[in-house]
Amino acid sequence: MSFPRLLLTAALLVGATALHAQTTPPAPATAPPASPAPAKPAPAPAPPQVTRMTVAQDGSGDYRTVQEAVNASRDLSQVTVTIFIKNGIYREKLVVPSHKTHVTLLGESSTGVVITFGDYSGDAQKHSTYTSHTVLVQANDFTAENITFENSAGPVGQAVALHVEGDRATFRNCRLLGHQDTLYTAVESSRQYYQNCYIEGTTDFLFGTATVVFEGCELRSKRNSYITAASTTAHQKYGYVLLNCKLTATDDAKKVYLGRPWRPHAKTVFINCELGAHITPAGWDNWRNPENEKTVCYAEYKSTGPGANAQERVKWAHQLTAKEAKKYTLKNIFAGGEGWEPVRK
Repeated sequence: MSFPRLLLTAALLVGATALHAQTTPPAPATAPPASPAPAKPAPAPAPPQVTRMTVAQDGSGDYRTVQEAVNASRDLSQVTVTIFIKNGIYREKLVVPSHKTHVTLLGESSTGVVITFGDYSGDAQKHSTYTSHTVLVQANDFTAENITFENSAGPVGQAVALHVEGDRATFRNCRLLGHQDTLYTAVESSRQYYQNCYIEGTTDFLFGTATVVFEGCELRSKRNSYITAASTTAHQKYGYVLLNCKLTATDDAKKVYLGRPWRPHAKTVFINCELGAHITPAGWDNWRNPENEKTVCYAEYKSTGPGANAQERVKWAHQLTAKEAKKYTLKNIFAGGEGWEPVRK
């Protein structure tokens, strides 16, 4: 190769190297480390649970209606929520739904606080016995004290004042007013305790399947008919138990039965109760079905008063012995799957 050509080749190589150096992008600089994400603010603490409310029709309380207060109570509460109700006539069809647990309705006075409505079976709105209630309690651990529950429909057939389905329901010093089917103790899984209550009605004004104790209550009959109509199931150990109750009547009621079986295995026991002269000597009725006599459990222990007539009772009813009567304690009656022993006051 000639010297001029050698010089030309060298020049071309040097130019190509310089061009590559100009066109090759510089190496990227190392990125600085990312800043840590800001911490999320802590959630605001939940407001404290409201455990006491007041209902007053004149606006001096937290709510004007009982239903509004029940609706405002915490769902599935684990502590008692007390709703104090000032005297007044509350025209409401009240529902305490199953998720409103541990609600206590505390009235200012048993005669001054009246929850009333007038639905009845077969009315224009086509209610049935099971929807005619003035008050429906579906929640567990419900308590009512010093309140009147009334169905104002009058003597028009089935018209429930109080319908209770929840478990561990307690009623103290309450008044239940109605005619036929005043109190519906609705379901097998429900345990209910009524202490020092006044309950009036005409026909079957205590009826249903629940296990129920009435203690120190007055049961007032308003015409010739039946007081209880239990529908206890075959595998329930107890049905209705009436302890130290007083059975009274208006002048229109002169022949009243202690009970008749709404279902074949009805269980109803009167212990240390005072029976007025309106209680018929036979005491019990088979609801026009002699087969019921083989399956019901109807009994008394130490009944007193002019209506206590052990010798004249139907042959298929029983008089308990002292040993048998001792088994009828709140602890035994309400044992169930999860024992419950309501507090006496």
